[in-house]
Amino acid sequence: MILSELISIKDAFKIMDKTQKVKDCEIIPLEDSHLRVLGEDIHSYHDSPPFDKSAMDGYALIAKDTFGASTDTPKTLNIIEEIGAGDFSEKEISDNEAIRIATGAPIPKGADAVLMEEFTASNGDKIEIHTQVPPSENIVPQGEDIKKGKKILVKGTILKPSEIGLIASAGYAKIKVYKKPKVKLLITGNELVNPSKTIEKAQIINSNKYLISSMIRSIGGIVDTEHLRDDADLVKIAILKASKEFDIVLTTGGTAISKGDVIVDVIDSITDVLFHGVGVRPGRPIAYAEVENTPIFMLSGYPIAAISQFDIFIRRYIFKMQSLNYDPTIVKRESKVKIPSDLGRTDYVRAFTDDKYIIRASNKGSGIIHSMVQSNSYLIIDDNSEGIEKGDMSNIIFFKSMLLY
Repeated sequence: MILSELISIKDAFKIMDKTQKVKDCEIIPLEDSHLRVLGEDIHSYHDSPPFDKSAMDGYALIAKDTFGASTDTPKTLNIIEEIGAGDFSEKEISDNEAIRIATGAPIPKGADAVLMEEFTASNGDKIEIHTQVPPSENIVPQGEDIKKGKKILVKGTILKPSEIGLIASAGYAKIKVYKKPKVKLLITGNELVNPSKTIEKAQIINSNKYLISSMIRSIGGIVDTEHLRDDADLVKIAILKASKEFDIVLTTGGTAISKGDVIVDVIDSITDVLFHGVGVRPGRPIAYAEVENTPIFMLSGYPIAAISQFDIFIRRYIFKMQSLNYDPTIVKRESKVKIPSDLGRTDYVRAFTDDKYIIRASNKGSGIIHSMVQSNSYLIIDDNSEGIEKGDMSNIIFFKSMLLY
């Protein structure tokens, strides 16, 4: 088996888009909605606040009754009631009257201002006023934040704490969200073992299990992981089973041309492989197919290659499954390093970048995961370039811009 003719990233995206799946929606309690994707527009059931409310602890009164008041010439008003948060007064304030009021309590009838308690002195059922306030002072009007019926969030919004609070204010206890994609991660390799203080000769710790499964969870997926030996029959059984039970299947290992690499051959025996080999480094031997109408992505077994393949292809697909566009922000930075490249290949070079410069970059090794820990960005070298020179303004994608939010 040999790699098929390399296609461009754009052509790979076109193939993926033709078979893109989007999850259905479900209704969940609002408290369970953190980082879920909203499946409906949200219109408020209420004004927020639902009434004119006090912004301060103090006294609700008629503003004109305070005019001319000062420390030297205080005015005196009669206290006719007290309102706490959650209380409501049926009384209406008349001239030279005040009602003591707590922050957040409804403004009583007749009042048009709230005087902060710090500018008063109470004496039984009377208060001395030591300053004046204009009408509407310290009053939050009804509907200032949200008007009843107003669209406050749109379908496809990622729900963070602020959005969840806004939805709660609008009166929703349950909401419609896109279901989380269920992902099967099949990791192949006879040499792979679980983490341990000691390993035998020719054994390699199965870091991809933890690496890729964490990346799946970081973008909203639910992952189930299984380790398979490089046995074509076992791999075929696992692929067919996973394609019926999961929304998407990822495999790692077995996509190159070395002895024992079986994944692509197994998929090819089941269905057409839609592409195998993309003009990108690292991660060239990625493959893609559909089995039982389920997308199958075949990733490299080398950790750095698998990370890059995930960032370029899988993030995009799983985001779209949740009705989200994957559009990481590309910024320009001056390079302090020289990196060669080949025409016809897009390089995703691991780099450390600050506010002004690309300070260092690692363009060697598909399995050197330590280089990813020391990086915070990808330096992108387009397929129409033979590399970048020191001092070039170059394209950068910060890792943080690839996250769910």
